[in-house]
Amino acid sequence: MVRMMKALFVMVACMVVTTPYTEAAINCRDLVTKLLSCLPYMQNGGNPSLSCCLGVKSINDAAGTAPDRRAACYCMKQASGSEPSINRNNSAILPDKCRISLPYMISPFTECSRVK
Repeated sequence: MVRMMKALFVMVACMVVTTPYTEAAINCRDLVTKLLSCLPYMQNGGNPSLSCCLGVKSINDAAGTAPDRRAACYCMKQASGSEPSINRNNSAILPDKCRISLPYMISPFTECSRVK
């Protein structure tokens, strides 16, 4: 009985962890690729390039549903925290610099489960 309860717990935990990704039609690799031109800005500041801002816009446009926005948020959260050379302040204000309103900050500290 204890073994079955543990197996059930693990199965439910796996479903909860993967739910934000499986509900959405967002591909994390595609999103990160769209932000590659933003890397110089996120590392050094200044002004983001036009191609960077177009990438941010395309990410925003692709996330048309709440599950898509949450999936995009989780992806951006993971990507922004995985590269130590990224200045977190620069990545957090990137959408504002591009004059695009994202429903989340690009930050490893964003609480994506709250994104609507």
